[in-house]
Amino acid sequence: MKLTKSQLLAALAAIAMTLNLTSCSTQPTENLHLRILHTSDVHGHVLDSLPRLGQYVAQCRAEMPGAVILTDGGDVLQGHPAAYYYNFVDTLAPHIVAQTMNRMAYGVAVIGNHDIETGHPVYDRWVSQCNFPVLGANVVRETSGQPYLTPYYIIERQGVRIAFLGLLTPAIPNWVPRNLWTGMHFDDMVAAAKHWVPIIQEREHPHLIVGLFHSGIDEEGGIQTDDYCENEARMVAQQVSGLDLVLYGHDHRRHMERVATPDGDSILCIGPTSTGANICQVDIRLQRRGERILSVSTEGRILDAGELQQAGTCEVNPDDWFPRERDAVAAYMKEDVGVFEAAVHERDAFFGPSAFIDLIHDLQLEISQGAEISFAAPLSFDATIAAGMTHISDMFALYKYENLLYTMRLTGREILGFLEMSYDLWTATMHSPDDHILLLDSVLDGGRRLGLKNMAFNFDSAAGICYTVDASKPDGQKVTILSMEDGRPFDLDREYLVATNSYRGNGGGELLTRGAGIPLAELPSRVVASTDHDLRYHLIQRIRQKGRIRPRTRHNWRFIPDDWAPAALQRDRAILFPSEGTAWQH
Repeated sequence: MKLTKSQLLAALAAIAMTLNLTSCSTQPTENLHLRILHTSDVHGHVLDSLPRLGQYVAQCRAEMPGAVILTDGGDVLQGHPAAYYYNFVDTLAPHIVAQTMNRMAYGVAVIGNHDIETGHPVYDRWVSQCNFPVLGANVVRETSGQPYLTPYYIIERQGVRIAFLGLLTPAIPNWVPRNLWTGMHFDDMVAAAKHWVPIIQEREHPHLIVGLFHSGIDEEGGIQTDDYCENEARMVAQQVSGLDLVLYGHDHRRHMERVATPDGDSILCIGPTSTGANICQVDIRLQRRGERILSVSTEGRILDAGELQQAGTCEVNPDDWFPRERDAVAAYMKEDVGVFEAAVHERDAFFGPSAFIDLIHDLQLEISQGAEISFAAPLSFDATIAAGMTHISDMFALYKYENLLYTMRLTGREILGFLEMSYDLWTATMHSPDDHILLLDSVLDGGRRLGLKNMAFNFDSAAGICYTVDASKPDGQKVTILSMEDGRPFDLDREYLVATNSYRGNGGGELLTRGAGIPLAELPSRVVASTDHDLRYHLIQRIRQKGRIRPRTRHNWRFIPDDWAPAALQRDRAILFPSEGTAWQH
């Protein structure tokens, strides 16, 4: 009969007692309490969110001296102006992300896909400045097959040796241009864990092994190809023996569950959301006699940063955390860009053509220099840029990510397939005028309201062509392309130059692969041009050149049926944005 790890520990303890070993009779049983605090997907919020959480971390360390470990699950270098400024603007000063994490005394971290997205000069510099190891056992050098980053790390607390094994989602090639990860390869997480766990056990003899993963929990919720699966955290726990705990991130999902292991035991898997909105706390209680661990239990909680602040555990003086760096970022954010003659609202993009997305379309078509068609999607949920002088800070609302701009060759048939998948993710199939037109689902707030079922950053619309989206038609049959915007016929068999971001162009969201039907390996050959800097940089330069922007809506596509869509759009808008009431008219 195969024993679980807990059963084996109990059996060893019973044998020792039966034999009345001298060491057991002379050494007392100790009850130990350790605590792991875990952040993930902070996305550059190191001058606001991390200081708030830092106060709680300090409180735990004061209450449990020598018993607390702080970990991070990756994606910390991207998503906020503070990180961007030290990634690309001031590249000589110590990186603010490293400085902040060092001040909080992180014990260990794992690299994330958005960290890789910043490029070798940025993440190599950040890793070198961190006073803790940044792990990535399955991030290997193409030349030697050896890990590019530290594969695992041992931390000892109260005589308990804890090994942290770091693994990154292998789906990087699906999102990030190859020039940002040259010389590296990303192995499957399950295979890497099966390789490294026995090595750790043999070399290090740890009391516990913790998986520190940048990969989501639900394999069906991410990209799956013949070569890799995006979300493997649960799969590793289910298929790899020897782990005692899994800390993860990447999917921005506040989640905790116990997963059955191959030996019949179970382990805790826990992950927070993002931007430092909460922190995971795992309390580990052990019984030890001498060098032998008799029992281990884990209890997880996910703590809300706002509630901690209200309770007085997160009171911080912002000026005490890197005031000069704050001032430098603030000055950068206040730099003028250009005048907007009217406000643009991202929420409009869910309900038809919008000035917000059409501004991005317009600028992409100009920057690409030759593209006839543009794809773009809302990257946030409800950003607004007010009329008047805009600043660098507004550009982070206009375009959230550091994507490059690609110009790609696509046939008309592939463009149609791309749009069909986009609107299948975006819209429901209406069977009556009273149905929803948007594809809605309950969100993770106890079901008190409805939200979008799928990620809005995959809701691409197109410019350069005129088309309709028939919400009464089944998936795959909603889009009808009528013509080019200039009146020329649209040809399904002709090749067109299309402007899109690098996330999409590398296969992100699978609109080009599953939707357009282009093999993933073929996508690089379809790219005919790429910007040298991120798209936000080019948007800033273009708006500065123009000086004034007069936002316009292209009105090149619409939802139909005409007798159903307008009322349905108004009803669904009231659900997504209830503060508007019923005053909005499509």
